[in-house]
Amino acid sequence: MTDLGKNTLWHGRFGEPPSEALLAFTESLSFDRRLAFHDIVGSRAHVTILAKQNIVSGEERDSILAALDTVETEISEQTFEYFPTDEDIHTAIERRVTELAGTAGAKLHTGRSRNDQIATGMRLWWRDAGRELGVRIVALQEVLVSRAKDAGEVILPGYTHLQRAQPVMLAHHLLAHFWALDRDVDRLDDALARSDVSPLGAGALAGSSLPLDPHAAATALGFSRAFENSLDAVGDRDFVAEALFVLALTQVHLSRIGEEVVLWSSDEFGFIRLADAYSTGSSMLPQKKNPDIAELARAKSGRLIGNLAGFLATLKGLPLSYNRDLQEDKEPLFDAFDQCSRALVALSGLLDTATFMEERAEIAASAATLAATDIAEWLVSNGTPFREAHAIVGSVVRQAIERGVALEELVEIHPQLGPDAVAILAPGGSVARRTTAGGAGPVAVARQLLMADERLQLRRSRLSI
Repeated sequence: MTDLGKNTLWHGRFGEPPSEALLAFTESLSFDRRLAFHDIVGSRAHVTILAKQNIVSGEERDSILAALDTVETEISEQTFEYFPTDEDIHTAIERRVTELAGTAGAKLHTGRSRNDQIATGMRLWWRDAGRELGVRIVALQEVLVSRAKDAGEVILPGYTHLQRAQPVMLAHHLLAHFWALDRDVDRLDDALARSDVSPLGAGALAGSSLPLDPHAAATALGFSRAFENSLDAVGDRDFVAEALFVLALTQVHLSRIGEEVVLWSSDEFGFIRLADAYSTGSSMLPQKKNPDIAELARAKSGRLIGNLAGFLATLKGLPLSYNRDLQEDKEPLFDAFDQCSRALVALSGLLDTATFMEERAEIAASAATLAATDIAEWLVSNGTPFREAHAIVGSVVRQAIERGVALEELVEIHPQLGPDAVAILAPGGSVARRTTAGGAGPVAVARQLLMADERLQLRRSRLSI
């Protein structure tokens, strides 16, 4: 057998080397090398357990740990040399450890399979990546709260069906995105808690005849618990699917922010002006200032939804336990994390530096028709059944539109309305009447801002920000 074949981890079973086509199709080193440091962490824990159980000597343990330190340095300094037969990062690291530690290095894989090894590395990576994602979500939440405080009592139209519905405070609108993102952090916390299980010690699928200690390994790696079933441990990728869902839904929420930025920054709306540093221009149209960050935040949601759907389809028909299909867990997860993380950072900067065109927004929110519901509710407070009140106000609005007359004029002369109802149509009056908890009025929004600050304090504490 050629050296190409002898460098594989499984060469003993085969009489000829792997084909170039096989190596090209099955390799994962091109994308799983980002797991290198987490693989080294897992290997350190594993060899420490081997020594504790007297499976390797203390001297061999020290030699392997020293080799792992060298490998970590080489990878950090980008001097690590990869070979054509390095199928994945695990193969590459073990090969180099064996080169450095000799016979002791060849014992690193004792009692371990790449099946439990990769499952461990992925969970370690997601633990770190999940925290990083949480930090970036909270950073965007902080921007939203800051801008909400800056907005004071500025109002703008609230929309349903993309039609002007009722005026709301700009702060209230921004905080709506804050609470959506807060649910994303909750989902992230839940997903990380469920993934907090160590698969190390499950072996290929059935554990080991050697006296390993999965619980000690879990403790050494900082997991809260070890696996209960070895078949499940190496075949479980629920945590990847959950991570992809958290990322996809977070990106959907970023997409909604992006959509509003696109609309609001247009001349037709004119509610926001983007900073030059967070905008792009046109290669042909000199006057253009484009909201590319917002558009891409919107577009990336489709990509992340695709990552989730594709991976669920991969999992759908797999028998227990490990199958090479599970190699397809890495690229969608890495991609989803990268895209969502970049979108969070870019949107944070965009919103932090944008200028809200307060006068334009308040003019749009001051149209008398936006207070129609308030007039109906005023009638209700005076004893009129709501359905009847709705019909009365709807009729007056229709007449104003058809006759081209100001709504105030018709309200004032209506026998069931009059001057008291006209006062409700004054700019800003509708918002001031919003007194229910969680509503868009000044008092309710002030309470909401306090709640948001408390939530941010809790998030920062849990994430050690």
